[in-house]
Parts: sequence; structure tokens; C-alpha cells
Amino acid sequence: MKRVQLASLPSGRHGEDWDELEEVRLLDLEGGRRDCPASSSSSSGGEEEEEGRSSARKVQVKVTGMTCAACSNSVEKALSGLPGVLRASVALLQNKADVEEDIKVAIEDAGFDAEILMEAPAARPKHPDSLIGQFRIGGMTCAACVNSVEGILRKLPGVRHAVVALATSSGEVEYDPNVISKDQIVQAIEDAGFDGSFLQSGEQDRIFLGIVGVYSEKDVQLLGGLLGDLKGVRQFDFNKALSELEIVFDPQVTGLRSIVDFIQKGSNGKFSVLLQNPYSKFISGDVEESKKLFRLFLSSLYLSVPVFLIGVVCPLIPLVYSLLLVRCGPFLMSDWLKWALVTPVQFITGRRFYEAAYRALRHGTANMDVLVALGTSASYFYSAYALLYGAVTGFWSPTYFETSAMLITFVLWGKYLEVVAKGKTSEAIKKLVELAPATALLLIMDSDGKCTGEREIDSLLIQPGDVLKVLPGSKVPADGVVLWGSSYVNESMVTGESEPVLKEVNSSVIGGTINLHGALHIKATKVGSDTVLNQIISLVETAQLSKAPIQKFADYIFFFRFRYLCGTFSAYPATWLPKHSSPFVFALMFAISVVVIACPCALGLATPTAVMVATGVGANHGVLIKGGDALERAQKVQYVVFDKTGTLTQGRPAVTSVKVFKEMELGDFLKLVASAEASSEHPLARAITEYAHHYHFLGEPLVTKGFGTHSKDSTYSFWLHDVTEFLALPGKGVQCLINGKLVLVGNRKLLLEGGVSILQAETYLAEMEEYAKTGILVAYDGAFIGILVVSDPLKREAAVVIEGLKKMGITPVMVTGDNLRTARSIAKEVGITRVEAEVMPSGKAETVRSLQKDGKVVAMVGDGINDSPALAAADVGMAIGAGTDIAIEAADYVLMRSNLEDVITAIDLSRKTFARIRWNYIFAMGYNILAIPLAAGAFFPVIKLRLPPWVAGACMAFSSVSVVCSSLLLRRYKKPRLTTILEMTKE
Repeated sequence: MKRVQLASLPSGRHGEDWDELEEVRLLDLEGGRRDCPASSSSSSGGEEEEEGRSSARKVQVKVTGMTCAACSNSVEKALSGLPGVLRASVALLQNKADVEEDIKVAIEDAGFDAEILMEAPAARPKHPDSLIGQFRIGGMTCAACVNSVEGILRKLPGVRHAVVALATSSGEVEYDPNVISKDQIVQAIEDAGFDGSFLQSGEQDRIFLGIVGVYSEKDVQLLGGLLGDLKGVRQFDFNKALSELEIVFDPQVTGLRSIVDFIQKGSNGKFSVLLQNPYSKFISGDVEESKKLFRLFLSSLYLSVPVFLIGVVCPLIPLVYSLLLVRCGPFLMSDWLKWALVTPVQFITGRRFYEAAYRALRHGTANMDVLVALGTSASYFYSAYALLYGAVTGFWSPTYFETSAMLITFVLWGKYLEVVAKGKTSEAIKKLVELAPATALLLIMDSDGKCTGEREIDSLLIQPGDVLKVLPGSKVPADGVVLWGSSYVNESMVTGESEPVLKEVNSSVIGGTINLHGALHIKATKVGSDTVLNQIISLVETAQLSKAPIQKFADYIFFFRFRYLCGTFSAYPATWLPKHSSPFVFALMFAISVVVIACPCALGLATPTAVMVATGVGANHGVLIKGGDALERAQKVQYVVFDKTGTLTQGRPAVTSVKVFKEMELGDFLKLVASAEASSEHPLARAITEYAHHYHFLGEPLVTKGFGTHSKDSTYSFWLHDVTEFLALPGKGVQCLINGKLVLVGNRKLLLEGGVSILQAETYLAEMEEYAKTGILVAYDGAFIGILVVSDPLKREAAVVIEGLKKMGITPVMVTGDNLRTARSIAKEVGITRVEAEVMPSGKAETVRSLQKDGKVVAMVGDGINDSPALAAADVGMAIGAGTDIAIEAADYVLMRSNLEDVITAIDLSRKTFARIRWNYIFAMGYNILAIPLAAGAFFPVIKLRLPPWVAGACMAFSSVSVVCSSLLLRRYKKPRLTTILEMTKE
């Protein structure tokens, strides 16, 4: 983010040169501390400007309400009109600017809200010890639970950020371990009334191991002695209750495998070490929770069914009913049995509701547990009071023990079904976790690099540099490079590509993929969280933790409805009362039904469960979604901007023809051009060099090692000229000196700027450009000498995808740095009518912003570093999976298969997801709209129908289950096929 710098300036100076303000920076690549370049000014004022800049005061101001570049420009214009402002700019995406306090008024006058933040220091200290920990949070039932846990976590000292997801029953906390520990965070979660446990953290030097064989204090001392002798271990702590060992070590001195081996060998096999994938731990937690709820449900059911039979069925059986009417002391036998059966259900099985309700109320919140505890307690304690009152006065009122028991039973049943259904929403992560093999074959190498044996190890113990053996039919255990062997590998489970990929020496492999035929020896390059598989898992998990903006609607409805419905209950008219009925009891039963049925659990599940299923479905189809907000924006896309090279085209350009315009041998011409391009990393340079090499060395492959760094050490440099003063000019080409003479290789603009006439090639060049081919012009020593024609074939699905987008009501746009004639030819071939050609990398972002000016939602599809500003500027950035890491980092979607069909898949999935969310809201609110009036007795005067509290509990359970099951229908999503894309219509 750029700074706003202020200084006292001479009168008349302020406000000048503001027409030359730089464009709004949308990305803060250096954490908000990047200085903006000096704006143009006259030489006479330069020294005064620098002097003023040195004494400038800076304050961070939060600017809210901006939606596009026009808004940020409006704020900048208001800032620039104030005395004392040397330079002003606004970071649109970060909603911040560094300004002086009195500028707050100018921002507000411009129509936006401003809030003074902390004063920006000269050097803002970082927090190198900050960790991101993942915690399991059990027992959450609705949006109130999520808001309660988030609020409590964020108030903890040392916690900088916390986000909690209802659908995954998990939370992500950024905290300072020097201030607060993970155990304290878990304790805070449990104090809030929920089950908490630690899953994993971002620490690379802290591990948790399960230790088997520690049974006595002597064993603990032995374990401590072993670890004390191991170099690199900084500290350790053994939890005897959990048999868990926590170790902090120096990764530069020792590694996880060394620690495990040392413990097992040092104890002579007495201790065995258990390693568990943190994601497996998360999945096992879901299973344990469902088992626990099922046990509670069964225990409650076994006790509640007899109570129901006593009250409903037994009166129809004279013999049994006569036994129940036998008086035992002050009460009837039936009353004793009901009380004895219901009390364990109320206070043992239902204890979880009381505990959770108490903790929720202690923190000033209310959730489903409060409503259940309130409803069941009212029913139970009134029934107990009615019995005691009858024993004392002789006036016997009806009891409602069965209401309490059945209500708890139905709520537990509903929660069990909900947990099982929610578990199915996370099956995408489960499947990804299962892709990783449990073990790996480690080849033991001697000092000469020869294999002396092999050893089977846990895949979690693989270290970078390990040489691993992959047998046919087995899974690749880690990301790496093939050292020996040749085989086909099935990568469909990671990339979505169905065709097996040939892997030879120096080919890269992805962990979790399947080796089909031959044996391979690979060298592990990335392990643990750095592997592609774990990064995909992390991306899906992060997306499931995020909240879509539409979730705010559910939160608002929740608080409104809870406060409204759980306020006060009016008395019912006397005409409604049945004969011989107590007005209090009559109203109480209605009140309990309303309180129970009013719980808005289903609303809290409507959005997160759908988003969770959608992100998992997207991952299965090779579309990685980085968050619920991105998923929501994608369904509103009106423009899709495509980069040309590598996006619409295959990204593998090839030279199709060469024409020399001077008296020079073709071989000499190609050698000259290849020498200039060998130091460039551009795809066109690669194509030219390969063509020249093939011309000179027919049949010999061009060694790729060292490409882009032309030097004497390069494998193929012996046949090239020596190059000096090489310079790559983005958007133009390259220039260098060969034999002391200037060589220019690039487009028209480069040669014309170099004073080289190309009139003799214009006709030929125009003809090639009409056929969507690019001409690479070459000049030597100030004279034009020839042209190479390069063609980059279109992807076969490009035209169909463009047509499909039009059918969906989306306008496609192409932006490229290529010449206008070639760009138009390619656009015509695929069916794009709007083209932006000869655009520099910085201009792509400006193209996106120009489309956004009318409030349109714009998506950008690209693959290169030069696309990253546009990907960040777009409302929805889609990076081709084969693109650069920077482009993928800047995007909201990652298309793993590099297939344009996935653009339609991403948008179509987003639309279907939010259509499903709308149905979820209909299920969640519709049942309340119908059931609450019925529960409150609105229809009683007409149909004389009351909704018993236990039926209300069943309805509440069914509402949550129906919403989760509705979200699960997204698992049946089928991506559009090429034959159906053209039939798609705007929804």
C-alpha cells in the first residue's frame, strides 16, 4: 500500500501535478510498507519536495465504502486538495491510506466513512513468532455458537485473529505462543461450553508424537533421558494422560525421522512411536462425536419409549392400566414410573444441554442448548410440582414428563443425523487425505550414491533429498523428480486429467498419484505441507472456513428472530381453554413448543454446509476455490477477460516459416536469432531457439537445462554466438550485442523505436497476421534482415467455451500484448468481439478496472506473472493450474487441469451452489413460518390442533437435517459437457 506523505508547503504549491497521480495499487506485495515512486515534478521543486518528505507525518486511515477504482480516485482527489499534502493514494482492496488526522474530514466530505487508525511508524515490527493453529470445536449448533466462540477467542491476549466454521466444527486461530499457549486456547473453548482439542499448527520445528510403552515414572525418566541426549532437541513435554510427546527441535540439526529412530532404537524397542496425519485426527473426531451422540440417543430412547407407552398405549389395555393406577404412597404407580424413567433422561442424558446453556448464558449468548434446557426444564419441573401439589392439596393436575423425555430424544436424534450428514459434506477432504500413501520405500544410499538397501518408513517421515522407490501400482509418496526409470503415472486424482502422463528421468511427479507400469526412483523435493496434495487440502480447508457474504443475512435473521420469539408470551383468551383445563398449563405447553421450534439452527447451517460441499465438489473436478466470498462473486460474473497466450492458446508456440530479406544464409540467420533469444525466458524465445537447434542438429534433442541463462556452461552454447549487454524489453522483445553490433529481435514497436525501417516486410507481415500468426522481426547493425513467423495453436475447446459463456449471458473479452491484426484474427476464430491488443502487463489491470466502472462483475483468466495484477484487480481471478505460482497466488480460483471448460464449471458450480443456498433458506425459514404459528396456537380456535412440545422438537431436528441434506444434493453435481455447454442459458 502506498503512503500519504504530508508536509508544510509554501502557499500556491498544493494541488499541483495531481493530474499525474499514479494508478491505484490493488495489491500490497510487501505487507503495506511499500513506498510509492516519486511523481514527476520540475527540477526546481525537487529539493523542496525531498526536504518536505523527510519531515512528513504519517497516519493510517481506514476508508470504507469504496467499491471500485472510481471511488478510490474520488478519495484521492479530495485528499489532494488539502494544504500540506505532498502525495496521496489509496489501496482499494485494503481500504487504507496513510494520512494526517485532519484529512479525515476531507474523506467524509467526499461521501465515505473514515476512521483514524494507529499512527504509521517508520519501521513496523513484524511478529516472527506468530503461529496459525487449527482447533477442533465440538458442540456448536447454530450461528450463535459460532459468534460466541469467535468473540471469546478474539478477546484472548495474544490472539490476533480467529475464524470459526460451523460446518467443519473447527477454528483457525492466529496467536503469539509467547503470550498464550494452545492449551489455554483449548481451555477457553471448553469454558465457552464446547469441546475443544488442538489439531495442528504452522510451526515447522514443533511436533506431536504418540508414545506407546510409557507406563511408569521410570519410563518417563528413560524417555526424558533419551531426548536429553539427542542433539537439536530444544525442549520436550510428555503428557502421560494422553501418551503424547511434544518436541521443539532445531530442523537444521535434526529431523523428524531422526527423532523417531532415536527414540525407538535408544529404548531397545520398548517405546514405539505413533504418527498421525492431523487431517486424519480431524476425521476421527467426527466419527467419535457421531458415536457419542448415537449412544446418548439410544439411552434416551430406551427410557423415553416406556414413558410414551405408559401415557398413550397402556390406557388402552385395561389390565395393564389397572396396575398403573395402583397407589404407592402419595402417588400412583404410573407417576412413579414416569418420574423414575424421565429423571435420568433429564439430568444425565440431557446434562450436555444444561452445561452448554450455562456456559452460553455466562458469556451473554443464547443458543439451541438454552432453548432445549428451558423447554425441557419447564416441562419436567412443572410435572414434578404438579405431583407434589396434588399430594398436599388433593387436587391433581396432569403431568407432562413424556414431553421432556421425548423432546430430548428427538433433539439428540436430530443432532446425530446432522453430524452424520455434516460429516459427508467434508468427504472431499477425506478423499484427498486418503490419496497419500501410508508408507514409502526409502533407498539407503552410500557416500558414492550407490543403493545399499531399502527400508519401509512412514510417509510422514520422508525428508527432502530422500531417494524413494515407487513400485508399479503403488502411489507416489511425495513430490519429487525422477532419477531412474520410466513409467506412466495417473494424475487424475490431483489434476483431473484422465490421460496417464509419461514420466522419465528429470520429470516431476506429484505425491498421491499412481504409478501404473514401470518402477521409478524419485528424489523427494517437497514433503509435508509443501506438497501439492497438502496445499490442495489446505486450500479446500481454508475455503470451508471462510464465510460467504450471504451468511451475514442468516446471522441477522437469527438474532432478530431469537429476540422476538423468545421475549414474552401473551395470555390466551379464556374461550380457547378446554373444559377443566388450567390456563397456566394451557399457555405453558404452547410456550414450550414455541421456544423449542424457534431455534434457528437450520439458518446457521444453510450457507456453510452448501459452501463446504461446493468447495469439495470443485476440488474433485479440478477447480480449487479459495473462499466462500469468491464462490459468491462468481455467480454474478458479467464479463470474463481472457489472456491470449497460454490461456486461449496452448502456450506452446512454434515457428512455422522464416523469411530472410538480406543476403545471408538461413543457418547463419537462425544462429544469430537463437543467440539473442537463448538468454530470454519468453515462450516465443524458446520456440525460436528450438527451431534453430533443430535446423542445425536434426534429430538431436535440445537440452533444456540452463535455458534462459545463456552462458559458456550451457549445454548447447557451443554453437551460439557470444552475447553481451542482453536486455529483455517486456511487451517488445530483446536486444543485445553480437560481435559488437546491435541485434534487435521483437515486434514492430521495438524496431521502429530503434530507427529500423520495415517497409519491405509490411505486406508479408500483414498477410501472416491475417492468419493469426505472429511475426518476429530481426534487425542487425541497424538494418532489417528477416522475419520469423510463429503460431500458437488455439486450445480445441476455446471456441465452444466462448460460445457457452455467451449462452450464459456473459460477455467474453480478450486482452493481449500481441499486435491488433493477429489479436483480431484469433478473436474472430474463437468468437470474441471485444479485443484489447498491444496491452502492456500493467494495462491488463486497467482493462479490468475499466469494465468494473459501471458496477459490472469481472472475472479474469490468466496464467503468467504478467497476469497477476489483473487477476488481483478482477472481482474473480481464475488462474490456469499450469501457470506461475504468482498468478495462482493472486487468483480466487485455480483451474488445475488448464482446461478452459473449467471456467464454465466454476461459474456454473457457483450458480448452482447459491441456488441451493436459497433453497436452504426456504427450508429453514419456511418451516418456521408455518410451524411457529401452529406451535403458538394461532390455528387452535379453528382446527383445535395443538403442537405438542415433543413434536416441536422433532420439527426442529428435521429442519436442520433437511437443510444439510439439501446441501448434500450438490454432491450429485455434474460438470457441463461440451455437448451441453451450447445449450446453457442464463439463469
